[in-house]
Amino acid sequence: MILAHVARVKSTSNATASCSPAGLTLAGMSTIKRSPLAPARFPRLPAVKGLHLRTARAGIKYAGRDDLLLVEFDRGTAVAGVFTRSTTASAPVQWSRQVAGTGRARAMLVNSGNANTFTGTQGMADVKATAAMAAKTIGCRPRDVLISSTGVIGEPLPVARFEQALPRMGRQAKQASWLQAARAIGTTDTYPKGSTRQARIGDTTVTLCGIAKGSGMIAPDMATMLAFVFTDAKLPAPVLQALLQDGVARSFNCITVDSDTSTSDTIVLAATAKAGNRSPQSLAASELKNFRRALNELLTDLAIQVVRDGEGASKFITVDVTGAVSTGSAHKAALAIANSPLVKTAIAGEDANWGRVVMAVGKSGVRLDQSQLSVAMGGVLIAHHGERAADYDETQVFRHLQGENISVSVDLGVGRARSRVWTCDLTHEYIRINADYRT
Repeated sequence: MILAHVARVKSTSNATASCSPAGLTLAGMSTIKRSPLAPARFPRLPAVKGLHLRTARAGIKYAGRDDLLLVEFDRGTAVAGVFTRSTTASAPVQWSRQVAGTGRARAMLVNSGNANTFTGTQGMADVKATAAMAAKTIGCRPRDVLISSTGVIGEPLPVARFEQALPRMGRQAKQASWLQAARAIGTTDTYPKGSTRQARIGDTTVTLCGIAKGSGMIAPDMATMLAFVFTDAKLPAPVLQALLQDGVARSFNCITVDSDTSTSDTIVLAATAKAGNRSPQSLAASELKNFRRALNELLTDLAIQVVRDGEGASKFITVDVTGAVSTGSAHKAALAIANSPLVKTAIAGEDANWGRVVMAVGKSGVRLDQSQLSVAMGGVLIAHHGERAADYDETQVFRHLQGENISVSVDLGVGRARSRVWTCDLTHEYIRINADYRT
């Protein structure tokens, strides 16, 4: 199902522009190699009526690349947002929670290279200042501007560089491409991430486009580090919010790279109302079924792309847990497997050490029946009824582990609930990237 979808995205994208070059050089860092799990190209994303994209090189941290994105929304745009539940949430997250809470926005300003997190009262003052600059650029109120920042924690935001860049952005007549926008929000990403879908609401076709960034510090407690989805559909803000929260639970909250939840996690869904559809007033409206499915597919696509760009990743891993007493219990067990350094390093080394999977399930504390516990990799049954299967042949699992797409399945033997989580392996490259991140 999902793996087939990922393979299709990887092999059949029809974009005309290439992704990032083979190596990405960040300020103060050696070259980061493009992920071997990356899609061949950035997808072709159509225009969404009712928004205007602008990017600029502000020099916030990175040299020679865009690091600032300004999105202008037409009047009447409804917005929804889901944000990190980290208790050290950034100043931009605290600001944007309030803006998204109104259900309306006229602009969104995003910078990479500096998270503006744990920067005290000055951090919030800088958010207000940059929101005012963006508002002046497009002609709206500062409280109508969403702000997102990603990058180094604890460093003051270089506000003067925003002040220099935003007037230039305001004079840009030509709209930036989706590819430029996706690149502008990246940090240690080795490729830009985008996705698009179409859906029907009643008799009207609507478009959805989304971009995301994320590579490390990925164990979301709401969404990925930054993700932005735009549609020309007409939807009321409460319905939009409910759709987004449901979609996030099925996608971004089912991924992990390194078990670390970012202080800046933000996902915004904006609906410009330019498609002209009749607006459903209830989440239960039958005409929302197709839109909901398209939104969930898009969010899942973006979330999987984040995992496939996990820092240093060489294997994409799908973890399925079945036979649980509840979905929450299955999800907890799946995350315990996906977050285990011992499981992730064994897969990186192509070692069929399935005992580490048993260990991870056991430490999760979820209810299980050890006498019924089963473990499989690549569809090969390894353990059954609480012990190694009599006909288990490790060479079959070894061949599976030599590939890029790895599957791990566990049945807890106590119920019918299930959960799926996506992760990647843990390699020496992850250590190198994060050891060099600030130096």
